[in-house]
Amino acid sequence: MAREQAHWAPDTWRARPAKHIPEDYPDPAALAAVEEELSSYPPLVFAGESRTLRQRLAAVSEGKAFLLQGGDCAESFKEFHPNKIRDTFRVLLQMAVALTYGAAMPVVKVGRIAGQYGKPRSSPVETIDGVTLPSYRGDNINAMDFTPEARVPDPQRLLKAYGQSAATLNLIRAFAKGGYADLRNVHKWNLEFVQGNPQSEHYHEIADKISDALTFMEACGVTSDYSKPLSEVEFFTSHEGLLLGYEQAMTRVDSTSGKYHDTSAHMIWIGDRTRQPDGAHVEFARGIENPIGIKCGPTLEPDELMELLDILNPKNEAGRIVLIARFGAGKVQAGLPRLVQRVNAEGRKVVWSCDPMHGNTIKAENGYKTRPFDSILSEVNSFFEVCRAEGAHPGGVHFEMTGQDVTECIGGAQAITESDLSSRYHTHCDPRLNATQALELAFRLAESLRIDRAARAAA
Repeated sequence: MAREQAHWAPDTWRARPAKHIPEDYPDPAALAAVEEELSSYPPLVFAGESRTLRQRLAAVSEGKAFLLQGGDCAESFKEFHPNKIRDTFRVLLQMAVALTYGAAMPVVKVGRIAGQYGKPRSSPVETIDGVTLPSYRGDNINAMDFTPEARVPDPQRLLKAYGQSAATLNLIRAFAKGGYADLRNVHKWNLEFVQGNPQSEHYHEIADKISDALTFMEACGVTSDYSKPLSEVEFFTSHEGLLLGYEQAMTRVDSTSGKYHDTSAHMIWIGDRTRQPDGAHVEFARGIENPIGIKCGPTLEPDELMELLDILNPKNEAGRIVLIARFGAGKVQAGLPRLVQRVNAEGRKVVWSCDPMHGNTIKAENGYKTRPFDSILSEVNSFFEVCRAEGAHPGGVHFEMTGQDVTECIGGAQAITESDLSSRYHTHCDPRLNATQALELAFRLAESLRIDRAARAAA
């Protein structure tokens, strides 16, 4: 399992094939100057925080905790606003409370936030009305406007992405520790969701049980006034480690351990399109101490997965690797079991998580990209079925979502249809669950976790 590792430095990735990193910056010297400037900026997160996340993920890998990872498909400069950050944070807290009840275990909360700007695209160009231009690749690379000027990569955007990430993190830290995340607040928001939801009868039992538990704790003198775990939360950040020049610039040596940490986020993941074992993204990720996610899609073979684990986690350390399955509804049973079986057979310590978003994107008849709620739910259910059948802990979920009332994914209790998509379709990239849909998924998943827990206890 462990094998000799070649020399690594933050820049050794530059000698490897690098997919989905722009090569058309008009002034490479200007890009290099920006990356050099970023390397002198303060870290966005600290090594000790990333180590804490690894400890929490180790508990997930052992079946003692559950991972909730969610946030925007791609953050944007235009929609940067404290209220939107707050609303996404709030929905994640609400989801976590429901899941904590259902799983009866701690929920590790990780946002796709404070750095999720760049996106790999399926095509390097897009054509509209006969005009072909480079694709929009995320606000830290180019602009969304369909003009030749807007689509030129601009290194100054990296500086703006850093600034907005820092501001986002500052606000999240205040929300997490300043009283906003008080469990009483979060439960009150969930009660409002349940009372206003067309499917409320399915969720009342969970909400009522949580109310009873809080009342009991208060009667025993355990309240948020005296207990930090009830008034504060741990919250971690993550993004796809796509633009490696930025990630390299944010990589620092931890003074307490002498090891490298990517301080742009607590966790980064490698996408399904960039997980080549000999590629630049895997080469960069193998040398940093952060937890690493690997997107696992239908084209991933068990042998390749073992090679990736050998490279990225040669010591087989718990909490280092999150395997994020993204197959699509109807394809999980064909692709996931053999991966889980191989991981189990070799005793690999990993977290299994489900991304039910990326394999379920369709184009509506009116031209909008969307994702059916029922397909998302179906993939989550299939993921849990496979993990249980193979004796693995279904350790987490990974959603693209927002705290806003958008109309981008069809279905759910709101019964959003294709004709509704145009009313509030605000995404800069892929369709996201809105706040109500995200909470509905969390409550449904919580009920499934509760039933499964009861069945295991009775066995």
